[in-house]
Amino acid sequence: MDMYPVISENPVLAIFRNVPPELTVDYAESVVKGGISFFEIALNSTDGIGQIKTLREHFGDRCMIGAGTAITVESARAALDAGAQFLLTPGTPRDVLEYCAANDIALLPGVLTPSDVAVSLQYGFKTMKLFPARSVPPGYVKALKGPYDDTDYIAIGGVSPSNIGQFFEEGYAGVGMAGGLMPEEMVKNEKWEEGAAYIRSLLDSIHVYDKKGICHEDS
Repeated sequence: MDMYPVISENPVLAIFRNVPPELTVDYAESVVKGGISFFEIALNSTDGIGQIKTLREHFGDRCMIGAGTAITVESARAALDAGAQFLLTPGTPRDVLEYCAANDIALLPGVLTPSDVAVSLQYGFKTMKLFPARSVPPGYVKALKGPYDDTDYIAIGGVSPSNIGQFFEEGYAGVGMAGGLMPEEMVKNEKWEEGAAYIRSLLDSIHVYDKKGICHEDS
């Protein structure tokens, strides 16, 4: 399954990386109240598998829950068994790409170079995670879409409240945010209503979702 329809409806991905397990549900509920229902749980976080199970049981089909850092077939299987609805990789491990392609598993493969893009396309994945997005110069994704004009990208790695709009202007279909999604002190002090308001303000100030879920800059 290509991930573009999901990203077009959910341009901002909330990344769980080392969110304390005991705060899993409260943190996620705050994010959802803020307007985001698209999640990545990093498998190399503390109890990432447990967090996937918890969120799938809690939200059911109200949210889209994926597993990041799926760098081996074994970790991919474990995430899927826990209920992950899609996977992300930081690179292009061919065994994982082959496994996902053969089993019709939704995947956002991590790419940085034209060679990475070519590998992803070889396995049928046209929508990719450009990582680390902060490391590439302005115009990079548009340059990639020159020869690979049927591809789309979600920017992950270095996206913050101060630069999120720039990525959409560059032509990314979406962005992923981890630490910059909610101020650390709000999480530490469990100020969930403030966290939800912060996320709503972030979304309102950068972009809005129209009826088709497409991201537009505010005027």
